Amino acid sequence: MNKKANYDDASHILVVDDDDRIRTLLKRYLAESGFRASIAADATQARSLIAAFDFDLFIFDVMMPGETGFSLTKFVRDISNVPILLLTARGLPEDRIEGLEAGADDYLSKPFEPRELLLRVNSLLRRSKPAQLSRKEVQFGDCNFSIGRGELRKNGELVRLTAGEASLLRALAQKPREPISREALAQQSDAGMERSVDVQVTRLRKKIEEDPRAPIYLQTVRGVGYALMAD
Repeated sequence: MNKKANYDDASHILVVDDDDRIRTLLKRYLAESGFRASIAADATQARSLIAAFDFDLFIFDVMMPGETGFSLTKFVRDISNVPILLLTARGLPEDRIEGLEAGADDYLSKPFEPRELLLRVNSLLRRSKPAQLSRKEVQFGDCNFSIGRGELRKNGELVRLTAGEASLLRALAQKPREPISREALAQQSDAGMERSVDVQVTRLRKKIEEDPRAPIYLQTVRGVGYALMAD
């Protein structure tokens, strides 16, 4: 796969499609092309992720059970200018018009060539880059975490993180000081299950906190989940 160029930090893309095979293929292809990709099976799951994390681009399937991609597009456009690419199995002109009227930035009919999807994604990101640059680094105490590189330094020294720890810390760092649910963290990070999130948090605290039993920076928010108390 050709790696994505001209982006210091990997852009974060949310793919929403009720077809498990398509979701999995798109996530793998985008990851191999240098992007960070999250997936959701429906609009309800997508709304939860959108509330918890910052994204640089959305890819929505139009025809989904329950809430359609058109409705989800309208929801996003009311709260954000993040570019939206719609996917549909129907290439009817009226569908394209409805999607664009809802606020979509581009439209791609299924089946599509992965290379064309990548070209459209890069084009949308280039146009939106000035408005979509996300926070690159967060500081908390003696620690500095690079969101793009997934690197943690404490007092200037590199701290070794597992892939799971890095993905969890990246998810928390995107929304500093804001509580994020265990469910959302499990979907976004490599933890997989909510219980695994707790395990990863315990490990991270040992690397971040002076006293892991009395955490200052990686705090538990009772009844919600966790929050990274960045400076």
